[in-house]
Amino acid sequence: MAEVLTGIGVCAGTVAGPLLWIAGAPALPAPTTVTDTEAEVARAEAALASVVAELERRADRATDGTIAEVLRAEAMMADDDMLREGVREQIEAGQDASHAIDGAFASFREAFTAAGGYLAERVADLDDLRDRAVAVLLGLPMPGVPSPGHPYVLAARDLAPADTADLDPDQVVALVTEVGGPTSHTAILARALGLPAVVACPGVLAVPDGTLVLVDGATGRVEAGVDEVTVKAATEAARQASEAASGLTGPGETADGYGVKLLANVGSAKNVPAADEAHAEGVGLFRTELLFLDRAQEPTHDEQVAAYREVFTAMTGRRVVIRTLDAGADKPLPFLNQDGEPNPALGVRGLRVARQRPQVLTTQLAAIAEARAQTGADVWVMAPMVSTLPEAKEFAEAVYAAGLPKAGVMIEVPAAALRAADLLGVVDFLSIGTNDLSQYTFAADRMCGDLADLLDVWQPALLQLIGICGEAGRAAGKPVGVCGEAAADPLLAPILVGLGVTSLSMSPRAIPQVRAALAARTEADCRRLAEQAVAAPDAAGARALVS
Repeated sequence: MAEVLTGIGVCAGTVAGPLLWIAGAPALPAPTTVTDTEAEVARAEAALASVVAELERRADRATDGTIAEVLRAEAMMADDDMLREGVREQIEAGQDASHAIDGAFASFREAFTAAGGYLAERVADLDDLRDRAVAVLLGLPMPGVPSPGHPYVLAARDLAPADTADLDPDQVVALVTEVGGPTSHTAILARALGLPAVVACPGVLAVPDGTLVLVDGATGRVEAGVDEVTVKAATEAARQASEAASGLTGPGETADGYGVKLLANVGSAKNVPAADEAHAEGVGLFRTELLFLDRAQEPTHDEQVAAYREVFTAMTGRRVVIRTLDAGADKPLPFLNQDGEPNPALGVRGLRVARQRPQVLTTQLAAIAEARAQTGADVWVMAPMVSTLPEAKEFAEAVYAAGLPKAGVMIEVPAAALRAADLLGVVDFLSIGTNDLSQYTFAADRMCGDLADLLDVWQPALLQLIGICGEAGRAAGKPVGVCGEAAADPLLAPILVGLGVTSLSMSPRAIPQVRAALAARTEADCRRLAEQAVAAPDAAGARALVS
């Protein structure tokens, strides 16, 4: 009999195959005596430089813009001056190069874990960088993905960007990890690649290598020990579903013609071709912080204009919803010069950065306005981490003063959701970020595997907050979108529409399946399912309604 494991489904799809494990980390050798400190420092720095160069090469080869950006961000971590200084200090204290690198990364790991939020999500990246640098020093093969020559399910405790950058989709059919969360790199890359994936799946480490498993990336269910008949049936069903979804094009709509805009999340113009291929109706989330990530100085007005103009031009004739800088606290940027905070997830981030550095927002709005003027694009601007009516009103006034026609706010904290009707009195639209809204609603860190059930987007309390926003939008006659990863779940999409959501923005690869899911139900079906999901006792009960 098959053993059933349950985790968090982060990319929909049902597939089956043998489960294979990623190659393990290199073991540290016995410590050695250092006789030449500077030579040992040079060895360690050369190893780090080799890792940086390899990651950058992989980023250059990556065909998906999201994967390339993630790899470059990981390379930046390995190229950090503070990391090199930590390695030097370890060597000067008597450690050899491999143990010094291990110790320096351990210090960073402890600090990232303590910081929580975005930084805690990057702990797996630190572990991967440490393993790669140690492998270089010891002359060992890099940790990596198996290549057996046949389709399989890739399993690991967690996956780093470099592990998944060169995945062959003809071989790797799904991802399953023991840890991670809805916003971990495993989840991000799975969505970018369109691979069914389950994270935070306790017990998967005990599944023997080669065991046949059935993975449901929508429900988070993993069946270990299934038979060949089950594998063949799942494979055929997945093939038919994929063909049916890819055959649908055009605007998103329900079976009775109720329109729901299907939009793409992008970080730069490099992501636009994938959005075009998926027939996206526009951009629902343009993440501008990717332009700022590797900068010691704030990007100039002209640099920002050029970056925004690229995306606006590529999306001519379609809506582009651009988010102002979502940084600070748990997403630190060097040029902001922010002091450390005791609880970064509750600190100065998103729109709150403007309290300390108002010119950052002013410059960005001016650059967006100029790029819009140069292209004639349909540009909507929204602010992250808005909590109160005065914040929303002040932001909208700043947007209009810059000459931009549409101002909106993101709903990421319960206070904003509860007062959605008031917010819509001063802004033109709302966009719900389900990742943060779930974290703040349930007081559950997004990277805490023990609380994975609380972060499930099917939690009725979270759906109820989304419904409050949707009803406010209906009453005001204004759009309410979802740009969190919940939008990419084809099972959940009809329920979101039933709650009043008018647009869904997601990774481009998810759009065909979501389009097909909406086309299979009427608007009345969506409303009925939404009512039942909100009334369900828990996430499992809500999901069971449609799965």
